[in-house]
Amino acid sequence: MVAQNGKDLLVKLDMTGGGSFTTVAGLRATRISFNAESVDVTSLESAGGWRELLAGSGVKSASVSGSGVFRDEVTDERMRQVFFDGTIPQFQIVIPDFGIIEGPFQVTAIEYAGSHNGEATYEMSLASAGALSFTAI
Repeated sequence: MVAQNGKDLLVKLDMTGGGSFTTVAGLRATRISFNAESVDVTSLESAGGWRELLAGSGVKSASVSGSGVFRDEVTDERMRQVFFDGTIPQFQIVIPDFGIIEGPFQVTAIEYAGSHNGEATYEMSLASAGALSFTAI
């Protein structure tokens, strides 16, 4: 894989609940991480005393964070609505030359900031809230 433009990693939000995805505007930085808990099944009979893990078990999760500037009233309003209503809409995370991660995410944090001589900025955090799918591109 060759180097990729960071701006091509996109966070898209289902705007209507009907599968109409729109890129969350104004993001300057985006990050996604995947985690899986392990289940330790080591016993006195484990070969050489090495730890053994149970395959296919444990809790899987994904978290997404992003920061940027306000550029689009529609996506900004939708993100705020999702946070304050506590709903869990579908999101798509587009990773260039890799694939699209899609599934339910909860908006767990929105932070706003600004200085007297700069633009208003925001940061957001999302946590997976169900099964995610992956589609290679």
